Amino acid sequence: MIICIDIGNTNIKYAVYDGEELKVSFRVSTDFKRTSDEYGEQIIGMLDIKGISVANITGGIVSSVVPSLDYTIDKMCEIYLGIEPLHIAPGLKSGLNIRCDNAREVGADRIVNCVSAIVEYGDGTPMIVVDFGTATTFNIISENNEFIGGVIAPGIKGSLDSLVNGTAKLPRVEIEAPKSIIAKNTVTNMQAGIVFGFAGLVEYIVKRIKKELKTPNVKTIATGGFSNIISKEIECIDVVDKLLTLKGLKYLYDLNTEEKV
Repeated sequence: MIICIDIGNTNIKYAVYDGEELKVSFRVSTDFKRTSDEYGEQIIGMLDIKGISVANITGGIVSSVVPSLDYTIDKMCEIYLGIEPLHIAPGLKSGLNIRCDNAREVGADRIVNCVSAIVEYGDGTPMIVVDFGTATTFNIISENNEFIGGVIAPGIKGSLDSLVNGTAKLPRVEIEAPKSIIAKNTVTNMQAGIVFGFAGLVEYIVKRIKKELKTPNVKTIATGGFSNIISKEIECIDVVDKLLTLKGLKYLYDLNTEEKV
């Protein structure tokens, strides 16, 4: 079994694979103050609940956009799982040609998502991978399976936090679509602004990307925590795959270890 770990600014996502079979996936809150021992206790407990023995985990791979947690998670893997995980970093084989100004600036999660989209859904047509994470990212893949650029917009939860923290009377609300955009109370007013506002943002950006690519034949894949909510409000999303990043990590682990087996 191998463990795939995606360290994001808001959550850390875990997945355990036995061969090609996904045994379990779960997420925990990213906590910068938590120690390797605390993360270790947490993951041991989660695996135990799922009936997975730590002794069966023989390898792992990490994607991280939080460098300050890399050492903590590495130590957790060493002490509690007995492994030294691979990292998505320069030098790791990905098979992805990155055609932008500085390939080192491209986030590990964006690289993994593009690789995963190509493996899972690539058919020779351009693709847009929209990740609804702490930031909302649009990652553009050419018909030649190259990462050619993208867009970074604010995240949904961060936008709501800014709205609530920056005002005296607006409450914190659940992020869900109200029945009507003509909202009748403060809660539904806010929900309409967040959900329909981001739906409009996604729809417009995807439309502009297709225009600049000079082709309407573009496949759009959505992933991330709010992908289901937003995709229900627009027609430009072709596929929702909330496990896209973890699938990509599994593929990259296999790609970088198959020659060693």
